Amino acid sequence: MSKLKGALIGCGFFAINQMHGWRDAGVEIVAICDRDPVRLKEMGEMFAVSRRYADSAEMFTDGGFQFVDIATTVSSHHDLVLLAAQNKVPVICQKPFARSLVEAKAMVHACDAAGVALMVHENFRWQSPMRALKKIVDSGEIGAPFWGRFSFRSGFDVFSGQPYLAEGKRFIIEDLAIHTLDICRFLMGDAVNLTARIQRINPAINGEDVATILIGHEADATSVVDVSYASKMKVEPFPETLVEIDGVDGTLRLFQGYVLEVNGKSGFSRQDLAPPILPWASQPWHNIQESVALIEKHWIDCLEAGIQPETSGHDNLKTFAMVEAAYQSAAQGNTVQLAELLG
Repeated sequence: MSKLKGALIGCGFFAINQMHGWRDAGVEIVAICDRDPVRLKEMGEMFAVSRRYADSAEMFTDGGFQFVDIATTVSSHHDLVLLAAQNKVPVICQKPFARSLVEAKAMVHACDAAGVALMVHENFRWQSPMRALKKIVDSGEIGAPFWGRFSFRSGFDVFSGQPYLAEGKRFIIEDLAIHTLDICRFLMGDAVNLTARIQRINPAINGEDVATILIGHEADATSVVDVSYASKMKVEPFPETLVEIDGVDGTLRLFQGYVLEVNGKSGFSRQDLAPPILPWASQPWHNIQESVALIEKHWIDCLEAGIQPETSGHDNLKTFAMVEAAYQSAAQGNTVQLAELLG
């Protein structure tokens, strides 16, 4: 079989991981696009891609690829997804998917109307520890979950590599908690309502760097999502998500260092869920880098089978609605019903 061919738009900080993942999966990225000529040249030389574009429309006109990976910042996502849909090219888009839920719905509709696959690069649920937790929950080992906590607390300097994060009026919910909320949905089920409080501890940024979110789920389960980039700890946990789930027949706890303890129907067990360090990966980013490779492999499998990806555009609307609800709740001081946003 000939190699699957793809194109990449956006050659910034994170896209290098995506390029490594595609190469490992046997995909040939035949074209790349970026408005920054320096980044474009560096990416092209690093991965031996000769077709390089400053204009995405020109790249689509030339064609020759079976999907496009959009790795740009959120402000460009709407136009680029619609451009892919117009050209009948299946599309993967980085998170946050859109600038608003209205915009996100329009992007999903455009891909539906064009008959092209759409996946949001919501990779945190693809970290191998999270996949392991999902198997345990689905097995019934701890019974039906009724309470959970999903925590990402860190003092890591994310601004040095991504300085634009300090500039927006929205920060930690839109950039990080979107992942944590998706993990929460993945393990606890869809949300019914949500209440949030936000704080800005770092005076040098414009957005919130701490958020605490209380979520009501279907089947009357409750969870807490708490995220922070203002927590100074003796041992820096970045970029680990810590998880606690109580079920009617037991509990599971994912501690710092990827240590999992399960007390369930089969008794007590302790496991090491440390993700592998891929040849091109580095600590502490290796759990995220592995998840990039895994979600890209999932995309390939879905394209070949002609099925919807797990983090399809339709699925991601539910996660995106939780982000919108969190900001609305924090601004208004109320509990937001998710059905009102999703329509």
